[in-house]
Amino acid sequence: MIVWSGGLYGKTSWELSVQVDQRDGDEGMRFKLRVKGDLHIGGLMLKLVEKIKAPQDWSDHALWWDQRSCWLLKTHWTLDKYGVQADADLRYTPQHKPLCLQLPNMKTVKLTVSYSAVVFKTVAEICRALNIRRPEELSLLKPPDDPSKKKKKKDKNPALDDILDMDSISGGSGGTGERHSVVCVFLKDDRLQLRFKYHCFFDLNPKYDAVRITQLYEQARWSILLEEIDCTEEEMLMFASLQYHICKMTMSTEPLDFSNEPEMDEVEAALSNLEVTLEGGNTDRILEDITDVPKLADSLKLFSRPKRLTLRPFKEYWFVFKDTTISYYKNKETASGEPIEQLHLRGCEVVPDVNVTDKKFGIKLLLPVADGMNEVYIRCDNETQYSKWKAACTLASKGKTMAYSSYRSEVKNIQSFLQMKSLAPPPGQAAPDLDAMEMNAECFVSPRYTKKYKTKQLTARILEAHQNIARLSLNEAKMRFIQAWQSLPEFGIKYYIVRFRGSKKDELMGISYNRLIRIDMSTGLPVTTWRFANMRQWNVNWEIRQVAIEFDQNVSIAFSCVSCDCKVVHEYIGGYIFLSTRSKDQNETLDEELFHKLTGGQE
Repeated sequence: MIVWSGGLYGKTSWELSVQVDQRDGDEGMRFKLRVKGDLHIGGLMLKLVEKIKAPQDWSDHALWWDQRSCWLLKTHWTLDKYGVQADADLRYTPQHKPLCLQLPNMKTVKLTVSYSAVVFKTVAEICRALNIRRPEELSLLKPPDDPSKKKKKKDKNPALDDILDMDSISGGSGGTGERHSVVCVFLKDDRLQLRFKYHCFFDLNPKYDAVRITQLYEQARWSILLEEIDCTEEEMLMFASLQYHICKMTMSTEPLDFSNEPEMDEVEAALSNLEVTLEGGNTDRILEDITDVPKLADSLKLFSRPKRLTLRPFKEYWFVFKDTTISYYKNKETASGEPIEQLHLRGCEVVPDVNVTDKKFGIKLLLPVADGMNEVYIRCDNETQYSKWKAACTLASKGKTMAYSSYRSEVKNIQSFLQMKSLAPPPGQAAPDLDAMEMNAECFVSPRYTKKYKTKQLTARILEAHQNIARLSLNEAKMRFIQAWQSLPEFGIKYYIVRFRGSKKDELMGISYNRLIRIDMSTGLPVTTWRFANMRQWNVNWEIRQVAIEFDQNVSIAFSCVSCDCKVVHEYIGGYIFLSTRSKDQNETLDEELFHKLTGGQE
């Protein structure tokens, strides 16, 4: 028998220490309780409240296990079932606490959230408070540590004055039936970032998505300025001119008016190359006439670079594009016979190779073959020709033909994009006045170009490019910026170092919204592409930390992750598969169970 304070206890009882946090910021208290392993969590909390003897509402308190980083929310579970023993450090703390949340536009809001909820519910409640639709596209990010801030005094926080208190605006959250729910981990530093995690933006509508479009534009803008995504000098100046225009429009005193904004279907048609749905997902695109599939026929230049072969110059051929296949012939007269070669575009990668200033209008096709990818370059003569062929290639890569209603809008969208990229002012337009820019031009470009050009040079080039988009409305400019961002070859791709099964070297794996890309680390060139639409199943062996995926035509791959945990890759794959199931007919209801089934793991 064990003697304790003059009393007798059984062999199965032991002492448990619990830290109690006060809701209103009072100093915490620590209590020691005598418990047994068969005591359930609800009984433990009851004993704790009885020992505290404080007249307070404890209904929002719950037990947090610091060593395991988890909440003990199943009150009917016993201590033995949870694995709680005498060395456990438990904390009885409020579930709802203030959180400082940095938005993509770098503004910080403060709101009360539930720290015991899963992130999916968290983000949904935050987005509801901020009036952001489609919360499944966003997630919470823990900001990286900034060593430069460690030396600053802790009692000074210059950002506090810029924090918008959402609770005071909404009338407070304590005691209301519907609480904000947020974080599934207990944070010592209650500051997180809200970001678009999945780059698959569905149903963007200026009539309903003003906040969503603004935050999406801001995240795109910072990714360009911080050089998180690569772009050409011509594209950088185009982005700069759009930013300048948006700043001018934002600073104007005119109220926002959405009455003249196009309807949702018109916006989607105008921005169809945003590619908001995965191939194979639900779609409302209809065939205009399935019995008469259009075709293209033009004289174009071709340059092919198969693997391990030397470079060859461009050569002119007669091209015919029908269904999802390109056939090319020696000339127009031989087009009635057998083609020199046929290029099947379904599943290929379509990369623009354009410089409007230099009159270069090229399309790079990465065609999957048995042992990797073949590169084919097609050179068009002008913008009109390029727009038609680029739109056809983009649709064909997703298994769609030019008969789809989105083809015409795709062509117009590409033409509009090329016009934006043109750095020359419209015909008859006077040279811009450099003094007209009342903002610092260096704020609109990445550091690479602030070092390359003087401020006056940047100002002149931005103002010249601005003349091509000066008539855009505020929302049109933001949507054009998002559209241009999505057209960049590296848009939305997350890169991780992996090692494929049977390989002795590390390689890069790129994860996009609709495909996986195997990349040679030494050359940076893609080796193979696998589309999610062709995926049959995937699973993770959590013991050896390996991801295995099966595709159509008996293709299977397996790899372990070197630069990240394999569950990160698993979450991206599952998340994008989940997003492909969305439909406008779902009445904004999300299947949370399906999301966790696709993104969750053994751990």
